Amino acid sequence: MRKIRVARRKGLTFYQKKKKLDSRIIKDIFEMIVGGVAAVFLAFVIVYSVGMRTSVIGDSMESTLFNGQEILVNRVIYRLSTPKRGDVVVFLPNGNQNSHFYVKRVVGLPGETVQIKDGSVYINDIILEEPEEFDRMIDAGIAENKLTLAIDEFFVLGDNRNSSEDSRSGNISGVKKDNIIGKAWFHMPAGEEGIGLIE
Repeated sequence: MRKIRVARRKGLTFYQKKKKLDSRIIKDIFEMIVGGVAAVFLAFVIVYSVGMRTSVIGDSMESTLFNGQEILVNRVIYRLSTPKRGDVVVFLPNGNQNSHFYVKRVVGLPGETVQIKDGSVYINDIILEEPEEFDRMIDAGIAENKLTLAIDEFFVLGDNRNSSEDSRSGNISGVKKDNIIGKAWFHMPAGEEGIGLIE
């Protein structure tokens, strides 16, 4: 019996098996798209229901925040809790709806006695330890004398202490909790900085 040899082709071949689309791949792609759309939708819901965008006006919060910089405000947090010392809050002075939003840092809490002596803040006659980047205050304003805050009032200062209209001013004084819109949450890019948490 003669054996027939089949010559093997050497070299390139352009014939390839057609690949079928795997249903698992399609399912994974679909889930990624749906997940992405859901995440974007959820982010919008959070921004518009919990948050609010506003801009910083003036240089009173430098070098934490800058003039014209946009911030995201958490409007819900103070419905569940009260502002803490060091929080950066957004408020309307005396609830004036015609005013722009003020952005300041909480220094004094309800019931505390606040005084500014020799450029430093005293809470209940004890000097408040603060970051070195905050300048000593040249003008104590109405806090030259001891101020006792009411049970719903907060004493606020700008981080740029010598260029800030804040609780040292008679037309602002103690800020009532009802006039606080929320906590400054995130800042938008300023210069080369990216989005960041406000501390």
